[in-house]
Amino acid sequence: LKIAMDKLTPDEIAFTNAFNAQRITLAGFANCSSKEELHIVRDGFYLGLASDLRLEEYEPIREAVVTDSSVAEAVRSENSFRRTVEAARKSKQWNHLIKVVKAMAASVGSDLDEIWMTLEKGRLEWLAAASAAHGIKVMLKTALANQCGGGAMEGDVSDAMMMWMYALSLSIPSLEKEGEAWRKLVQMSDKSRPLVGYKAELWDCRKNEWAPLDRGVQAAAERGGSSIDEAWRL
Repeated sequence: LKIAMDKLTPDEIAFTNAFNAQRITLAGFANCSSKEELHIVRDGFYLGLASDLRLEEYEPIREAVVTDSSVAEAVRSENSFRRTVEAARKSKQWNHLIKVVKAMAASVGSDLDEIWMTLEKGRLEWLAAASAAHGIKVMLKTALANQCGGGAMEGDVSDAMMMWMYALSLSIPSLEKEGEAWRKLVQMSDKSRPLVGYKAELWDCRKNEWAPLDRGVQAAAERGGSSIDEAWRL
């Protein structure tokens, strides 16, 4: 999709334009909190591609959508997108439309399944990590809020975020080795309870062992459509 437009065939240009027009829909994966919501975004993306590509197979789907009462009722509401996708799915031609869209993509060298699964896996992995580490984040933020004067020092916040990021890494399989190296350095006795036997002087972000863990967790957040700063604020 990044090839210079003047080197593309008419089909490649049409698909590239349609794909770019639907990037905002695809970006909706970052707001999803479940696989079900992710699949609504995925199917909405496919639906949008079919419309922008002006596929003849799209017409019966469009009719199914505009004649569905639930879609009309949800106009201008937060459920409008979901209702549109659900109405489209009800059409007997839905599965055929998806096959046509994917075939069109494949004909110009684009694998929609691969593109989507990269987003879905990244989002689900991040949601699982954030959920698993939520308890320790709440504990740490509460402790910071209860410090004398009601305001935490910048260094204390950084220390708390390190602890939380380590907790996040426990749910990211690709960071198993990095987590083990960090546990060894800080002399952690129980990997699931980093506060037990906590030695502040060992939790130094300048240590070489911290950088790969830090980068790995930040990369996982990005794959999930988030960021460490954003997730810490939630």
